[in-house]
Amino acid sequence: MPKQGWEQILEPGPSSSDGPALTASTTPTSLLLAADKPQLYAGYWWVKKKIRVIVDGRITTVVTTPGTLTLDLRLGPADPPTIVVANGGAMSLNIVAKTNVPWRLSWDLTCQAIGNGTLAKLMHQGTWISEAVIGSPLPTVGGAGEHLLPNAAPAQGTGFNSTVGLFFDLFGTWSISNANSITVHQFHVEELN
Repeated sequence: MPKQGWEQILEPGPSSSDGPALTASTTPTSLLLAADKPQLYAGYWWVKKKIRVIVDGRITTVVTTPGTLTLDLRLGPADPPTIVVANGGAMSLNIVAKTNVPWRLSWDLTCQAIGNGTLAKLMHQGTWISEAVIGSPLPTVGGAGEHLLPNAAPAQGTGFNSTVGLFFDLFGTWSISNANSITVHQFHVEELN
């Protein structure tokens, strides 16, 4: 017999405005405004609970040596959160310069364990789409490339305490400090059950 389920957008809902641009830094940095970061209540997670993170934005990359971009999702009892529960790995970027081209991220996370300390674990997989992905054709001749997250064998993220309230955040990290830039325009989290 099928289980009845629902979908809803997690509060605070869709982002209210653009996040801060991440440029010229190799330090992991939040891509969201403080007002757009969901806060999860204590006990929010249960085994088999699934969420989907949907993010849209723009990216600019330099020619020839853009380096890589790593996106990760973090949870933690304080803001900014520090526990990396999903890491996409270093994505190679297009060696053709891109200026303010769109990107889209869709990332599914499913709770596989709950508990205190570091017992709670999430399995994650997703896709990042943009012509800024290495090897992407121009949109006029074939569209944007797609990168699977993580870029290695799928695995659970770092364990966390699911018995306390948690902040949720999206971080970006450039491998090279140059004129690369990424900005979030739209962000929301869908609860899928």
